[in-house]
Amino acid sequence: MTTVAAVDCGTNTIKLLIGDLPDVAVREMRMVRLGEGVDRTGRLGDEALVRAFAAIDDYAALIAEHDVDRLRFCATSATRDAANASEFSDGVLARLGVRPEVLSGDEEAELAFAGAVRNLAARPPAPVLVVDIGGGSTELILGDAEPTAAESMDIGSVRLHERHLRSDPPTAAEVAACVADIDAALDACSVSPADAAAVVGIAGTVTTVAAGVLDLPAYEREAIDQQVLDVDAVHATVDRLVAMPVSERLGLPFMHPGRADVIDAGALILSRVLRRTSATTLLVSESDILDGIAWSLA
Repeated sequence: MTTVAAVDCGTNTIKLLIGDLPDVAVREMRMVRLGEGVDRTGRLGDEALVRAFAAIDDYAALIAEHDVDRLRFCATSATRDAANASEFSDGVLARLGVRPEVLSGDEEAELAFAGAVRNLAARPPAPVLVVDIGGGSTELILGDAEPTAAESMDIGSVRLHERHLRSDPPTAAEVAACVADIDAALDACSVSPADAAAVVGIAGTVTTVAAGVLDLPAYEREAIDQQVLDVDAVHATVDRLVAMPVSERLGLPFMHPGRADVIDAGALILSRVLRRTSATTLLVSESDILDGIAWSLA
C-alpha cells in the first residue's frame, strides 16, 4: 500500500487529502483567501500568506502523523499571477520539504477532469463538460475517458467579486458588468459549452449552489455528491444568492463563512456557462482536482 498526500492550493482554499487510494483517511479544507487582492496588486498579501502558512503548518502535522510515502503540492491561479510567488514557494518548502508545483491551465484541467470523472458511479453521455470554478480561474474541460479539449479562463469567484461586485448586495449595474466579463471570457474560450452532451460541476462554488438547490439543513458532502439538479432550479438559486446581502448568505445553514461574500460571482459564472449548453440537468461531483492530484501519485 502506498500512502499519498495531495495538497491543492487555490485562490480561496487550501485542501488536503491523505490516503491509500481509493481509501481516504483525511480530507481537510481551509479557507485562507491566498489570492486576496492579487487581481488588483499583482502580489500575494502579507496577511494572506500568514493565513496560508498557518493552514500548511496544520497540514504538515497531519502528513507526519500518517507516514506518507508520496506528497504532491499543487498551486493554481493565485500563485501563477503573483509577482512574489517565490516567497510562498520558499515557505511551503520550509514546512513540507517540497516546492509547490505551479500548474499550467492545461495541467489543472487534466487533473480536475480525472478527479471528477473517476468518481462517477455512472458515466454520463459523452462528450462530458467538466466545469471547475475556482477563486481565480475557471476551467472548462470537454472529454470522454480523458480530456479532448480544455481551457483555463482568468475568471473566478474571488477575482470577479473583487473586480465588480462591491456593493452589498451587488447592484444591477455591478451584476451586469460581471456577467459581461464572464460572457467575454466564454466568447474567447476555445471550449464551447454548446458541444457538451452532459455537464459535471465540481468545486466549492458548484457544491454550495447545489446545497442551496437541495435546501440542505447543513452542508453534507454525501448528500451533494452525484446529485442531478434541474438547470432551471440552479438558475433560480443563483439569482437568489446574488440578490442576498452577505449577512443573509451567512445565515444559510449550508454556507461556509469563507465563501459567503464571493459566492455571487462564482454562481454567476456557473449560470452563464449553463446557459450556453443544451443540458437540462447538472451533475454535481464532490471529487475534483484534489482527487486528481492524489490519483496521480497512487
